[in-house]
Amino acid sequence: MALVLVTGAAAGLGLATAQALTSGGHDVVAHARHPSRLAEGDLLGRIRGAICGNLAEPDEVIALAEQADEYGRFDAVIHNAGVLRGPDVLAVNTLAPYVLTARMRQPHRLIYLSSSMHRSGATDLRGLTAARASYEDSKLYVTALSAAVANRWPEVGSHAVDPGWVPTRMGGPGATDDLRAGHETQVWLATGEDIEPHTGGYWYHRRVQEAHPATQDPAFQAELIARLEARTGVSLG
Repeated sequence: MALVLVTGAAAGLGLATAQALTSGGHDVVAHARHPSRLAEGDLLGRIRGAICGNLAEPDEVIALAEQADEYGRFDAVIHNAGVLRGPDVLAVNTLAPYVLTARMRQPHRLIYLSSSMHRSGATDLRGLTAARASYEDSKLYVTALSAAVANRWPEVGSHAVDPGWVPTRMGGPGATDDLRAGHETQVWLATGEDIEPHTGGYWYHRRVQEAHPATQDPAFQAELIARLEARTGVSLG
């Protein structure tokens, strides 16, 4: 039985992930912006606990890390929450996963939600200082963050997952990928045995894929972490 934190667990892939984990007998701590969102997803009676806060607000992200640590050391943290467009893209898709990673007690496994669209992200990293960043940029950054964590913390299994284009509220009704397959890789990486590679993978439907070359570049990773530290005031350590 694993203790797993899932961010953005109120709907879509996060809800499906949390439901699959609870059905598998695992202890889930679910994150949502507000407790009422979890009640809508019929999770509250099935989970170990909940933490609530807005991932777009830096102070609330710090508070969420403190709330999460009250449950002890997690076996896995699934950074699922994301937004497709608007002013909060960078904050939710990149900055919040970074701050939670840096401030929470180090888990055994970390899973970051990426996207095939990360391959269109800009590698100049200007999006980290701009007023807004594109979805593509934010997913390039979080994919590189996953790889950087894998290199810095080799004892932790750190992976990025492309869930595919699935028919959630974000993906829209025209999405062509299998909704069930959209969360199965995250559940497997969080709880499975004999994951190979142990860390540093970029996955699509339980198969390792080639990520954007920049995500594997130590210099790019180092610059990304330095800029994230400067932007958030939080050191990865």
